[in-house]
Amino acid sequence: MVEAATPEHTDLSVDDEAAFASAGPARALVIACGALAREIVDFRAANGFDHLDITCLPAKLHNRPHLIPEAVRTKIKANKADYRAIFVAYGDCGTGGLLDKVIEEEGVERIEGPHCYAFYTGQKAFAAITDDDPTQFFLTDYMVRHFDRLIIEGLGLDRWPELRDDYFGNYTNCVYISQVRDEALEAKAREAAGRLGLGYVHRHVGYGELAGFMEAAATAGEEAGAP
Repeated sequence: MVEAATPEHTDLSVDDEAAFASAGPARALVIACGALAREIVDFRAANGFDHLDITCLPAKLHNRPHLIPEAVRTKIKANKADYRAIFVAYGDCGTGGLLDKVIEEEGVERIEGPHCYAFYTGQKAFAAITDDDPTQFFLTDYMVRHFDRLIIEGLGLDRWPELRDDYFGNYTNCVYISQVRDEALEAKAREAAGRLGLGYVHRHVGYGELAGFMEAAATAGEEAGAP
């Protein structure tokens, strides 16, 4: 069983690894990217999925996606004996299909999609948006909250601002796909677009396909019974 963490810890930094345990004995576990932690924990609480546990890997793994598959495998193996059902809340996230190989070998399920932008927006809707204009840079709530650390500091723009054109010169718009309606986050996203020299577009998409994934995980936990 994963150890509990208090709700105020759900806004993880890019370095955090944490677990969020249900109040009682859980039957299903979601292994998630740390960039999804706040949304997943809030969704669990809002829907009363008390039998669902969550454990998160550090969001900074996105900077080294080749490490994601084995990090997920380690989490699966560490928890497989304690749960009847395990779900993985990761897109392919740049692993080139290696994460799906781990998922198949370990006999668990993951949310469909190449990355969180697609499953937040919806696979078909995201494909339509990017087909219409491939020169868009996307931000989620998590990325807006941690914009300075993830983008400005993470890409070295605080030290070498001249790299902005190298990174973002081929983009036209910064598209904020929000999970919650928050005027402060919207203002910060608009400011972020300006700092990158991009136009600003806001699309409120909510939890998108992540909601159905979480509902399926919760249902599987209910049907599995206690381990």
